[in-house]
Amino acid sequence: MLNAVRHVGNRLNLIRCLVTAVTLALLLPGCRSIENETLAISAAPAEVSGPAAGAIAGDMVSRLAEQIGQGKATVALNQDGSPFGQALEAALKGWGYAVVTDQKTDSGAPIISLAYVIMPYDGQILARVSTSAVELCRVYTVTTSGATPISALSLMRRG
Repeated sequence: MLNAVRHVGNRLNLIRCLVTAVTLALLLPGCRSIENETLAISAAPAEVSGPAAGAIAGDMVSRLAEQIGQGKATVALNQDGSPFGQALEAALKGWGYAVVTDQKTDSGAPIISLAYVIMPYDGQILARVSTSAVELCRVYTVTTSGATPISALSLMRRG
């Protein structure tokens, strides 16, 4: 009888491992880079609330500033008009970046093209912010007051 219980326990562990592997396989491609120099089209679902969008955008922009320098360039934001896109634009401006959404600038300042993807999955949100030089990716859990990071920051440098 004890062997039967151990056998069932081993099956449950195997099933848990398989479920974990499948979940990671579904989440990690969101952090994969794009093979060519073209950035992804920005996309975020409208159902991501304002507080959650603001918390995620604030965290991602602070991490982006660590990589490219705070306020040192004009950011060309490819935005979709979602609450996250608006929160990202506000966070960029809050960190001192000039933001253009029409892809045109008047000055000769360096321009950094930026795109984002927000993917809800099983009560969590995968956020990815991409430039031609760096890509950041992180998983968040949504709370009533915003969002909290639940994974380490994935950072990939290009070039």
